[in-house]
Amino acid sequence: MKKVFLPILLGGLAAAVTWTTLNYSALRTRLLGPPTEHAGHEMPAMPAPGERQILYWYDPMHPEYKADKSGIAPDCGMELVPMYADEAEAMQGMPPGTVMIPPARQQLIGVRTVPVELQRVTRTLRTVGHLEANETKIARIHVKIAGWVEAVHVDFIGKQVQQGQPLFTLYSPELVSTQQEYLIALRGKDYLGKAPYGNVADGADALLRAARQRLRLWDISEEQIQQLDLTGQVQRTLTLYSPIHGFVLKRNLYPRAYVTPETELYEIADLATIWVNADIYEYEVPHVRVGQLATMRLSYFPGKTFSGQLAYVYPTLDSMTRTVKVRLEFPNPKFELKPGMFAEVELNIDYGNHVLVPQEAVLDAGTEQLVFLAHAGGYFEPRKIRTGPRVLVGNEDKIIVLSGLRPGDVVVTSGNFLIDSESRLKSAAGAMKH
Repeated sequence: MKKVFLPILLGGLAAAVTWTTLNYSALRTRLLGPPTEHAGHEMPAMPAPGERQILYWYDPMHPEYKADKSGIAPDCGMELVPMYADEAEAMQGMPPGTVMIPPARQQLIGVRTVPVELQRVTRTLRTVGHLEANETKIARIHVKIAGWVEAVHVDFIGKQVQQGQPLFTLYSPELVSTQQEYLIALRGKDYLGKAPYGNVADGADALLRAARQRLRLWDISEEQIQQLDLTGQVQRTLTLYSPIHGFVLKRNLYPRAYVTPETELYEIADLATIWVNADIYEYEVPHVRVGQLATMRLSYFPGKTFSGQLAYVYPTLDSMTRTVKVRLEFPNPKFELKPGMFAEVELNIDYGNHVLVPQEAVLDAGTEQLVFLAHAGGYFEPRKIRTGPRVLVGNEDKIIVLSGLRPGDVVVTSGNFLIDSESRLKSAAGAMKH
């Protein structure tokens, strides 16, 4: 009996020990995870149903550092963050530098996004202009023979004159002698033109033509020459007439004054069109062109707008102000615009339809420009773009994107510097692996 009971007792004790050992192992595994060969580096626990599997933990400041469990990074003291299996799998199909940021962390760093838009872009370039007379419509009056002024018909600066209006009369002994020569040549042609010798008749005709041409070159009008033909009387004085419509800007002429061809007697300007010279900065020069419409406002005429166009872009740059001078033309039928005035000038620039992003969305590194595209699931992709000029749309500064984006893309406008830092760290860690 004793021999039978002892094996049974020993078998029960062994079963109890085995049961206890198994339950202790299960309890330890459940609390601490399965044992590993290296103490201090425990393998991640198997995820419970419905939980995300963690591959490893890493330092967000130094992604190359990895650990098998959560904790504190030894280098910077930051808390390690998990790398989930589904996140790593999704990142494999993403472009280099793409990062995944959970919604809670996006809110913490203040991430904001906006959609990329296709808009018609216009811009108003504002500058200050200085009004001047049209240089192509200025006449400077000189005499072609020396003499004495007999009478002055236009005798003050600012007077408006019409084309063909008498300006002054001039007595010139040389003019008197030339008229006498003309009359002698005229009578000689009538007398010698009937001679039987052809050479004599031709010589008389040539002498008459030379005398007539000399009078014309001295600004004697055809009417005055015809009057000389009809009367046969030498005119003691010569009357000079205005060659254009305009206003007298300068006058250097007085009765009984002796004048010579070197003396500028009048400066007359046609002010029916006005030139406006304005300065624009060198970076604005590519956006202006001849024929571009312009508007102008003057403080002297509140609420009134004048319309004109850009006529010329000067070929030189002012090295002190870094500006280029442009010339605009404005019609002036009522002569309200006067040389010497200052005005506010606006040039409307039409860029056409372009892709636009807010200025704060673009990270400019000098040699390249970068934006971050927001994808579903919290993924942010770095995208290089080629930018155009900066424009003002409403009250917001925006940048024209020439390539790299399409309408409908979503870009980051706030928090992109922090995203860029994480993207660069991740790219650097990836490069260290290889």
